[in-house]
Amino acid sequence: MPRLPPLAGLPQQRLDALLLTIAVTGVSLSGPLIAATAAPALAIAFWRNAMAAAALTPVVLLRGRLRAELSRLDRRTLLLSLAAGAALAAHFGLWLPSLHLTSVASSVALVTTTPIWTTLLLRLTGRRPPAAVWAGSAVAVAGVVVLTGVDLAVSPEALAGDALALGGGMAAAVYVLIGAEVQRTTSTTGYTFLCYSTTALLLLLVCLLAGSPLGGYSGETWLKLLALTLASQLLGHSLINRVVRGLGPSVTSIALLLETPGAALIAAVWLGQLPPAAAYPALGLIVLGLALVIRAERT
Repeated sequence: MPRLPPLAGLPQQRLDALLLTIAVTGVSLSGPLIAATAAPALAIAFWRNAMAAAALTPVVLLRGRLRAELSRLDRRTLLLSLAAGAALAAHFGLWLPSLHLTSVASSVALVTTTPIWTTLLLRLTGRRPPAAVWAGSAVAVAGVVVLTGVDLAVSPEALAGDALALGGGMAAAVYVLIGAEVQRTTSTTGYTFLCYSTTALLLLLVCLLAGSPLGGYSGETWLKLLALTLASQLLGHSLINRVVRGLGPSVTSIALLLETPGAALIAAVWLGQLPPAAAYPALGLIVLGLALVIRAERT
């Protein structure tokens, strides 16, 4: 996104902080909105990405630079972009169903363990993370173990939701790493358009094979799908990409950890969904562990 001028004399850093607050609110709405939408999880995942790709299409068509960039993509970059789209499809295909099986708070906490899986994948490629990263990972994994034990006591269905959310976090790690590589040579808008389009196409095929209805919803459901796309997919993630240049990756990443308590609070107020009391220490451990991992990585 283009850099916005300061509003009414508001310093740029304060404007970035305000925009980051809006972005965190947008992504925090994602889990509760999905849980409250009366449509199949796979269909929600498809429409979320299809609407986002449709919103980006006019931007790509009207900007000659973007059209030229996409037409000149080499084979490797194109294949990596398609692979990122496949990883994002796996992320949504696993995470969204989990929101109907376990609590919003548990699902969001587990899917945001992406930094841990990113670190492990980098380790497999030869990178040696500092000891503080492993310490933070151990704290977060301990939280995961405690949380899954709590949810197993609630029901086997909740435990299955936990497993899907963890799988969604792992798929997101693959998506993040591929995206970082592709955007060395490709603009964010061009890459995002390719990625969302690929994700939507793959999820469409999955929906057709699974027999998930893609229409026949009420007007309220369509409004929630539109709100999900605008608040979480476009507004939330676009503003995050916008402010990270000014505030830095460390501040932005730490702020995004507020998605877990934010989603839990929204789910409690809007849906009346409260996690078991024993789950709160586990959620705290996960957030603390992720904070330690991010802090160590940025340092």
